[in-house]
Amino acid sequence: MPRDATPTALKVHHDHDRCIADALAAAAEVCRELGARFTPLRRRVLEIVWQSHKPLGAYGILDVLAAEGRRPMPPTVYRALDFLVAKGLVHRIPSLNAFIGCTRPGRRHDGQYLICHNCGTVAELTDEGLNTALGKAARGHGFAVESVLTEAVGLCPACAERRKTAS
Repeated sequence: MPRDATPTALKVHHDHDRCIADALAAAAEVCRELGARFTPLRRRVLEIVWQSHKPLGAYGILDVLAAEGRRPMPPTVYRALDFLVAKGLVHRIPSLNAFIGCTRPGRRHDGQYLICHNCGTVAELTDEGLNTALGKAARGHGFAVESVLTEAVGLCPACAERRKTAS
């Protein structure tokens, strides 16, 4: 995504069904390229993660599967999530102990997230300039950065507008 592009989760109107379909198609392609099995459970877990732009924990995924009549054990869902993270299809957001779909599957990139503290929406941001600046600052301190996870907490456009309107 170009630096000036609006992350999908922050767009006021977007075709969410298309968003999910694109994520599943991209995941199938990444798995095919890597020679990895995109099993029905892995596919369904990824689909559940993409059902909203809000991060979802493993037990939330288990609840959705249980509501569908499936009864996988927690380790099964954790293995599916580990696979999806390892293949770059979802990201784990440690501060929330939750997962969100990756908007750039199959491409190496560091995680940058805009987290709305009001509604819980999370948008993935990719700003190479931010990573470059952080890397330069770290090197200035003799630190070798291996990976970056940046979280900015605030209000998404919809919640900011509601707050502004309510004032």
